[in-house]
Amino acid sequence: MVLKSIFSVALLLTGMPIFAQQKKFEQFDSERFFRFGAKGGVNVNKITGQSYKAGFNYNYQVGGFLQFNFSNRFGLQPEVNFVQSSSEFSNDATVIYDDLFRGGGQKNAKLNYLEIPLLLNVNVGVSKHVKLQFGPAYGAMLKQTVDSLQTAGNIYKNSDWSAIGGLWIQLPLINLGARYKYGLTNINAVDDRQTWRNQSIQIFLGITF
Repeated sequence: MVLKSIFSVALLLTGMPIFAQQKKFEQFDSERFFRFGAKGGVNVNKITGQSYKAGFNYNYQVGGFLQFNFSNRFGLQPEVNFVQSSSEFSNDATVIYDDLFRGGGQKNAKLNYLEIPLLLNVNVGVSKHVKLQFGPAYGAMLKQTVDSLQTAGNIYKNSDWSAIGGLWIQLPLINLGARYKYGLTNINAVDDRQTWRNQSIQIFLGITF
């Protein structure tokens, strides 16, 4: 009888850490309705069109976000980000738009946007920490700088709509992920002879509260 009692107590004591670890894991794996945070990273972008050189350019992005998790599967994530992009004109630009530039070979553009995405989060599998993200984004031009530009007006439109798809990994404090953004707006404000669109790959790391 004594031996049975000792065995029962030992089993109880052994099970307590396992139970505590299980509760801790459940708390770690739970999905809160509201979270917020900040993130930053690289914006690997290009502008597509006849007047631009092929290849991507490396810039940066930084911003904040809110998360509203309506269920264990779906949620919404609005964001406000500062996004910088750049591009380099090809020699074709001097032929097609020869009235835009002064003489010289330096014809680079740098664009600063205030970008506001609204993304649908879809949890992948049982875990709440891997999310697929889809949704639109609106970009408001803050500043555009074009080297060797001789015209006083802007050559890019002041707004840009785009579509975003990507992967978000949500750890207890850290978030990280990658996205692809495709521009839906022709940002050419000069004329309708060419179509210019923003494209970018965004890789980021941040914190979530």
